[in-house]
Formats: sequence, C-alpha cells, structure tokens
Amino acid sequence: MTELENLKKKVLYRSNYRGTKEMDILLSRFVNKYINSLSVDDLKKLNEFLDISDDELSNFYLNNKTTEEISNNPISKIFKNFKI
Repeated sequence: MTELENLKKKVLYRSNYRGTKEMDILLSRFVNKYINSLSVDDLKKLNEFLDISDDELSNFYLNNKTTEEISNNPISKIFKNFKI
C-alpha cells in the first residue's frame, strides 16, 4: 500500500469516528467529497486539521469564537466554505 492510500484510509477513519455525531457527519461528508482531489501534502494538512477538537472545529465552522488558533491554509478555507 502506498503512502497516499495509507493516508487516505487514516483520514477517512478519523473523520468518521470523532466523538460527536454532528462532527462525524460534517467531517465525513467533507472528507468524502474532497479526499480524491487532494495531494499528499494537503492530506497531511487535513490529517493535522483533524487533530483539532470537535468543539473548536464546530465553533470555527459556525463562525463562533475559538480558543485555539486554526491555521489559515487551503484545508481550513475549504472546510469553512463547505456546505452539506
């Protein structure tokens, strides 16, 4: 299995099993939509993005104040504009 395939599997799993059902749904749909169009570097950024807690990601997505600084990169921009 290649690095790309391993990374995709890891990201898919992490997006589906977050802890809160709402973020499971949001992140799994987001990842499923974009995973095949991302480069290895972008997948690595997405994997790091998934390290952020559900509360922080939810607040970020809903334009609420976050306590954690979320980097402004292509992944966070795509996520911010993603609509289910």
